[in-house]
Amino acid sequence: MLTILLGFSFSLSAQVYNDYIGAGHKEGVVISSSSADSPNASTLDGSGVGLDFVNASRFLSQATLGSNLEDIRHLESIGIDAWFEEQFNLPMTSYVETMEPIDGIYYDYYIDLGEDPEEYYVNTLHFRFAWSHIAQTAPDILRHRIALALSEILVISTQSDLSLRGYGLGSYYDVLAEHSFGNYKDLLLDVSLHPMMGFYLSHFNNPKAVPAQNIEPDENYAREIMQLFSIGLYELNPDGTRQTDANGNFIPTYDNDDIQEFAKVFTGLGMTDWFEPGVQISPFFGANFFFINPTEPMTMYQSFHDTGVKNLLNGYSIPANQPGMQDIEMAVEHLFNHPNVGPFIGKQLIQRLVKSNPTPEYVERITNVFNNNGSGVRGDMKAVVEAILMDEEARDCEWINHPTNGRLKEPIQRYTQYVKAFDAETPSGWFWNQGFAFDYLMNQFPMHAPTVFNFFLPDYEPNSDFANESLVGPEFQIFNSSTSAGYFNWIYYMTVANYNNEIPNNEFNQLGIAEDYTALVNLLDLEDMETDVESIVDYLDLVLVHGNMSQETKDSIIAACDPLFVAPEFQIRLALYLTMISPDYAIMK
Repeated sequence: MLTILLGFSFSLSAQVYNDYIGAGHKEGVVISSSSADSPNASTLDGSGVGLDFVNASRFLSQATLGSNLEDIRHLESIGIDAWFEEQFNLPMTSYVETMEPIDGIYYDYYIDLGEDPEEYYVNTLHFRFAWSHIAQTAPDILRHRIALALSEILVISTQSDLSLRGYGLGSYYDVLAEHSFGNYKDLLLDVSLHPMMGFYLSHFNNPKAVPAQNIEPDENYAREIMQLFSIGLYELNPDGTRQTDANGNFIPTYDNDDIQEFAKVFTGLGMTDWFEPGVQISPFFGANFFFINPTEPMTMYQSFHDTGVKNLLNGYSIPANQPGMQDIEMAVEHLFNHPNVGPFIGKQLIQRLVKSNPTPEYVERITNVFNNNGSGVRGDMKAVVEAILMDEEARDCEWINHPTNGRLKEPIQRYTQYVKAFDAETPSGWFWNQGFAFDYLMNQFPMHAPTVFNFFLPDYEPNSDFANESLVGPEFQIFNSSTSAGYFNWIYYMTVANYNNEIPNNEFNQLGIAEDYTALVNLLDLEDMETDVESIVDYLDLVLVHGNMSQETKDSIIAACDPLFVAPEFQIRLALYLTMISPDYAIMK
């Protein structure tokens, strides 16, 4: 019997955890109390106790792209278990479907301007409109947070000719969103067959070897599906640390011969249909990518597929003379079952959602869930996502001030949190952020990474202080003098300068957004402005900083908003600006 001096007693049986109790570790735990009001076993995962406003705000900062007062209060009232159940059961908000009305409106807009309709096409601009609109309005907020994380692992980028295929971008992002709550094997297969990935990593129209013509299969995707999308460069332990050989050297997961063998697998994939319906020409291998329908999975053309034996990793072979699609399915399943996938993908998801430097124990707990969701299923993304967000390193307040804890918020997450926190509205109801200025200032917008390696590497060390402590800070790779000044200028225009609300509103202008500061205005009382400034800062701390603002930062903001020097109507914007440029806000804990 383990007794905790809170009036409750916990008896453990069946499975005992030696590291900690709670955050999902409740198998075999029985709670008894003399009080009729005692919580049940869900106390151990946080849902059986009153979830306060601060913890609800902090949870949503990890699990969503941003939350407002209503979202926080909703979570606070129903608890985390019910919130997960609610989110998992919501229908998916589709990017392609969101783009369709934008396509029509924007097409009419071109005609109104007298542009030639023949030159009009759906491109990256339409995808950005749809992405911004969904980030602000979609109810399935957990799904789209995971989709963003996956888009930074399974990368395609509009810094290529893909920028011309708007519906293809939406379709690819739909695959990520759909499988955010699915199975990682299905995600890996669907990504492999998507024409946008096929074009980006050049296995679209990838033919088998023809030695007489000096033709060899392209090796690009074969390399990246291993290096970036599944197993990584080195053999890993379940806790994410690298294995070593007898000489203490890291053990590579694959070599160039393996790349060549996997390249044979991904041959023969081509177009499925034409972009324009009703085209009389039959689809064929070698068709120009810009004439195909970029939303349909690629089709196998068997005559262009290498039908020989493929000798893959660790002695595994795919037999000769199989249908090409069967070869691909076997290769993907082979990679999916590699023991590296759990720690390699799990650790990166932890870094995207919770913290840059998870302990090996945290990574191993997530690996265990990836390997088995409790019902014998491997790769269950629902189980993995919930385990990451409910782990004690994510939820236990004792970790908040640990020196290795936290992560720098991505610029795009600062944007989405800002517009969501203050219930931004537009006259048309569309949140059309083109994102080009934002990307220029801060080097980030979804699916616009400079390379397949994302905006930042998961093992990036910002400086020697990080390196000396064996710590990483991925997001710091795009944090420099230029982007930091760009962020300061952007948030200044959005808050202090009130730039958004001084631009004429129209449905084609991203700046026609009006934030709602009603909750802050209600804190103002002209008879006691000193108290009011403190109330404003406390509110911003709860909603934006999740209760982690230091007293020093609070005092500095309060002093800057001194009513002797700052007009009352200006205090809210100044306090908001100073909050959002503070380190307390930038570093999520």
